[in-house]
Amino acid sequence: MRRFLLGTVFSALLAAPLAGGPAAAYEKAAVSPSGSYLAGRSAAKLRDNSLASDYLRNVLKWDQGNPLLTEKLFLLELSEGNLPKAEDYATEVLKFNSQQRMARIVLGLREFRARRYEEARKNFAEAAYTPVGELTSALLTAWSFAGEGELNPAMKALDRLESNESFGTFKAFHAALIADYLGNAIRAEASYRKAYEEAGMSLRVAQAYGNFLARNGRAAEAQKVYRAFLANDENPLILAALDASVKNEKPQAFITSPGAGAAEALFSLATSMTDEQSIDVALLYTRLALGLDADKPVLFTLLGDTYEDMRRFDKAIEAYAEVPEGSALRSNADMEIAVSLQRLDRKDEALDKLQQLIAREPDNYDAIVTLGNLYRSNEDYAGAAKAYDDAIALITEHVPGHWRVYYYDGISHERLKQWDIAEQRFRRALELSPDEPSVLNYLGYSMIEKRINLTEATDMVKRAVELKPNDGYIIDSLGWAYYQLGDFEQAVVHIERAVELLPADPIIAEHLGDAYWRVGRKLEARFQWQHARDNKPEPDDLKRIEDKIKNGMPEETPVTPAQNAPGQSNG
Repeated sequence: MRRFLLGTVFSALLAAPLAGGPAAAYEKAAVSPSGSYLAGRSAAKLRDNSLASDYLRNVLKWDQGNPLLTEKLFLLELSEGNLPKAEDYATEVLKFNSQQRMARIVLGLREFRARRYEEARKNFAEAAYTPVGELTSALLTAWSFAGEGELNPAMKALDRLESNESFGTFKAFHAALIADYLGNAIRAEASYRKAYEEAGMSLRVAQAYGNFLARNGRAAEAQKVYRAFLANDENPLILAALDASVKNEKPQAFITSPGAGAAEALFSLATSMTDEQSIDVALLYTRLALGLDADKPVLFTLLGDTYEDMRRFDKAIEAYAEVPEGSALRSNADMEIAVSLQRLDRKDEALDKLQQLIAREPDNYDAIVTLGNLYRSNEDYAGAAKAYDDAIALITEHVPGHWRVYYYDGISHERLKQWDIAEQRFRRALELSPDEPSVLNYLGYSMIEKRINLTEATDMVKRAVELKPNDGYIIDSLGWAYYQLGDFEQAVVHIERAVELLPADPIIAEHLGDAYWRVGRKLEARFQWQHARDNKPEPDDLKRIEDKIKNGMPEETPVTPAQNAPGQSNG
């Protein structure tokens, strides 16, 4: 799922690391056009857009004017932020596809930057034939009228969004921004209030509304907006705005030019594209916004976030590095660079990056938690526990979101075999957020493994299953609870379901083998143990599993060691 400027970085960091960018998989560009084409397609699939462009440009030399290649190169150049080249290709694309939506937007924005607003609108109008195109066209058209100082035509352009209920917040927010930019405070306030009522927990809505209030001599109201947001997310931009307001510093306008408004529109759209299918379009919109009079630190942060979601961690690092020193987002960028370095298996660099940040900012709770996450992903549980304990010591007022640091700290102490501390941490996490499935499962499963408080533990796992009925790890925990209680028939029912959901997990397969053995299905038990063995368990687990395959199980019910991070294979 897309992140944007999360105040607290709780990245799991347990995804398989990449040894390098996708380019590492390729040799020099193939000489033949067919070889270059195939290499370009492969690079594009891995989202190595720069390398894909190199290959496909080579093909275009052999097949000049090829419509498909030209369109592909247009999108690749745009995704890399090469706007002049993208604009050249867009002109070519429109010769054979006059309604290519992105080409129209690119050329419309070229006219917009040159303040040829009427020509820009013609291009935007041609792009309005899909829901996304309609929304993009309406917002950019409205800002083009704002560039001409025309409030009513701008609002009329936004009225086109009334045909789609899901566009309501976009309309209200940009109506507020445009009215504010053009100096109509009464109309701006009404629209800001409407946008805030609909999406008060949107970062940009809270920022802009608070900014408007602060500029209009209503600092107390602005601070109320900021504090309401911070109750859920300690975002550095909101923290900075609140601090300035408390000091009675009057901010500059949130939008200072039509270009900044158009960039905000593209930003609004990019942050709304959160699934795998739309993330490539989000990247294009972010690149286009960066070509305008934009809030660069925010957009480079979004660009880095987008590349992280695309698993292009090398590109994410480049984007975060563009966030300037002195920005409220610089510390966040350094944390995310560390996360990306970790995912590239550059673990020492990742730790060094965070340690430098913490040396500069010893009270940076988010950075210390992120350091704990890095240690935990490296299986350095002593380092992780120390970091999480340090972060907990910084908390002066608990909020529900703090459950995570207690949960992660509990995991670390449990791995260090410090159960008394771990249990306290898990129970504190549940006090802060009682219905967290991961905590219920981990604590419940751990007690089941230890054969303590079995009734309470089983109830916890049952509740976790209710909350996440399709989580294979949690369902396995429930099955294992029944196993430990001696209800092997019920254990089979639940663990079979867990294996269906997670057929490649060796410990769940081992659990099913154990349950089958206890109900007399010994042939099937050995099959499951063989399946567990073949799924590459940890060395200690492998030894135990192979012994079961050879010798079966004794009459006395043994306790199988706990799964690796029960219910949380992804951290």
